[in-house]
Amino acid sequence: MHRRRFLASSLAASASAAVAPARALTGEKERISGREYYLLRRYDLRSGPQVKLANQFFPDAFIPAANRLGITPIGVFNLVLGPQTPALYVLLPSASLALLANLDAHLESDPEYLRAGANFLNAPAASPAYMRMESSLMVAFKGRPRLQLPPPTAERQPRTFELRTYESPSERDHRRKIEMFHSGEFDIFRRAGFWPVFYGDTLVGSRMPNLTYMLAFQSLAERDKLWKAFGSSPEWKNLTHSPQFDFEAIVTNVTNVILRPASYSQI
Repeated sequence: MHRRRFLASSLAASASAAVAPARALTGEKERISGREYYLLRRYDLRSGPQVKLANQFFPDAFIPAANRLGITPIGVFNLVLGPQTPALYVLLPSASLALLANLDAHLESDPEYLRAGANFLNAPAASPAYMRMESSLMVAFKGRPRLQLPPPTAERQPRTFELRTYESPSERDHRRKIEMFHSGEFDIFRRAGFWPVFYGDTLVGSRMPNLTYMLAFQSLAERDKLWKAFGSSPEWKNLTHSPQFDFEAIVTNVTNVILRPASYSQI
């Protein structure tokens, strides 16, 4: 079996297995509630030819092909602050879990994609297109079921993004942290002035259980100002000291990276 097809099939099976317990707990109504799924990929690159090749492949081949499948908008982001630069993050939202789980198999049946992306897809082992790729598959939070574009995106104005991942020590604590977002944290972010992009509960990925969300703002200086407003909010202080969420450490590790969109990013 072709390696990519095998991986796609394995991911689909893993995703189905991960989603099944949630469906059993929440019922059919939850399953059809309109929540999106997110596939997030990180490509670790080496400076030089790999960066150039990636910045040809994604706008010329990958994004058009994924758009033809109905996956839109697609975000491609350069890592600004975080480990192992250079790196590209690619965010793909879809209402279809099966489409994201089998994305590579769908793309391989697109002749235009194969033609436009040939240099990247057929790169030899001696000169690979990228060093490593990691991915995670998420489902949107119930209270924020769809990705939202930040206002500057429509006019291609400058914008910066922060991608944050929260790891919890147990499934119970993980669920409690998600509940915390629904109990007021969403609104505190908005009142502080952030532009929330998406909130995702990881179904398949590393270092689980965890959740990942993305915020947008105009600049790093603006980010510092917004986080200060968030941290000093009386609503945030009350929420964090609530017995419902303050009974133990429900988050044991936070990873955050700062990203800027590639010129061709749709987010």
